[in-house]
Amino acid sequence: MKLLSAHQIRQADKATIQAEGIRSEDLMERAATGFAQWLMPRLPLRAPAREIHVFCGPGNNGGDGLAAARLLHQAGYPMQVWLLPADQHSPDFILNRQRLPADVSCQELQPSALPSLPATAVAIDALFGTGLSRPLESMAATVVHHLNQAATTVIAIDIPSGLLVDAPQPAESPIVKATHTVSFELPKLAFLLPHNALYVGEWHVLPIGLDARVIHNLPVDNYFVDALMLMNRLPRRQKFAHKGTYGHALLLVGSYGKIGAGVLAARACLQSGVGLLTVSIPEAGYSILQTAVPEAMALPDSQPHHLCNLPDLKSYSAIGIGPGLGQHDDTRALLEELLCTSKASLVLDADALNLMGANRPLLDLLPPDSILTPHPKEFERLTEPARDDYHRLELLRDFCRQYRCYTVLKGAYTCTGTPAGQLYFNSTGNPGMATGGSGDVLTGVLTALRAQGLAPLDACLAGVYAHGRAGDLAALQTGEMGLTAGELATQLGPALRELTPPHAL
Repeated sequence: MKLLSAHQIRQADKATIQAEGIRSEDLMERAATGFAQWLMPRLPLRAPAREIHVFCGPGNNGGDGLAAARLLHQAGYPMQVWLLPADQHSPDFILNRQRLPADVSCQELQPSALPSLPATAVAIDALFGTGLSRPLESMAATVVHHLNQAATTVIAIDIPSGLLVDAPQPAESPIVKATHTVSFELPKLAFLLPHNALYVGEWHVLPIGLDARVIHNLPVDNYFVDALMLMNRLPRRQKFAHKGTYGHALLLVGSYGKIGAGVLAARACLQSGVGLLTVSIPEAGYSILQTAVPEAMALPDSQPHHLCNLPDLKSYSAIGIGPGLGQHDDTRALLEELLCTSKASLVLDADALNLMGANRPLLDLLPPDSILTPHPKEFERLTEPARDDYHRLELLRDFCRQYRCYTVLKGAYTCTGTPAGQLYFNSTGNPGMATGGSGDVLTGVLTALRAQGLAPLDACLAGVYAHGRAGDLAALQTGEMGLTAGELATQLGPALRELTPPHAL
């Protein structure tokens, strides 16, 4: 699923109008109809009446609001429309203002008499949409501040007013803080960034029939990954396969007090389909690993508390390193030797990344197509502090290009960067996964998929998606607050099964 820029959104709208021989107001009617149909089940007429206030700007977003107000009024909802004063209005705004029934209260907003918004009311934000290119000011800023001060539910049409689609906000910009954002056809990049969560709230995307051929041909560097995008990327299990068919993975993990991280990575690796797994672990973790993960082969290091010896690597198809590793000097030397000598696919996480951040020349030794899985602070140690969310994405693109690697920047909507400069945002997962060990599980998943021969991009996208989906399945059983990393590993099989459709006739 593509993430379009503001300019490309307008291109898609225009191309759809031309291709279907319709008028712009017809496309607006589709959007308003979709919005009204989304809202009405959430505000049943049989429930106690709730005031609905629609705030409309002078452009096409205001036209969306006017059209939605008309449709909701026709369905029997009490409606109050408020218009932002303006010298000029878009043609579709004017048309939908004329279509608004005479018995709908419609008033121009005044700075000295802004409407009261009780907590039981619903405010619909249709002030400004994707065409906005500068911060709001004057009366528009006053109205946004008024909405944000109210305790009412705020629902933004297409995008919260004041929020830019694909650019950072100037400091202190007035932006509507929506409870819900109802957008159309495709999600927007702004919805996926941490700083904007305060404004976007819970977002929803409704289809309005934009021309699929046009969207397909628009060049983009940003994608939103769903299950449909990943179908058929995982290898099917073959009738006469054996354990050697699905790769031999090596995990270099653990240090004294952090053996559990290696156990979680090992469990996840096995639950993700690898044929054989060897775990190199400090001698102190040998009994723990053999007991907790009997399916794995344990390779104890001569050092009791941390890894210092790199085993013979020739039999491994993929190697994961980092969970619980520690940052001892011996371990740094082991990492350097691994980077210089390994011909297997590499997945690097946690302390492997911290060691590289503290010893930047190690980055130049990264084999092409390596996969790195930092959280934002680890990524900052590898690059530099980001000025804002958009700067962080540019740092991610530049880093992946420079080191010819794939970088999985973990968090909500985990973002995978590629050597080609493309970014892929994940659609699965939940806040319950913000718990110790979740990243160790992801290392095991990615190492298993690379060991089975998946290309690095396919492994990243499928692995991150399945990791998040496992979290969603686990949360259904435990709740988000009760979710632990151990539950993630147990749900990986069902999550991966969803990405493997049955054989077609």
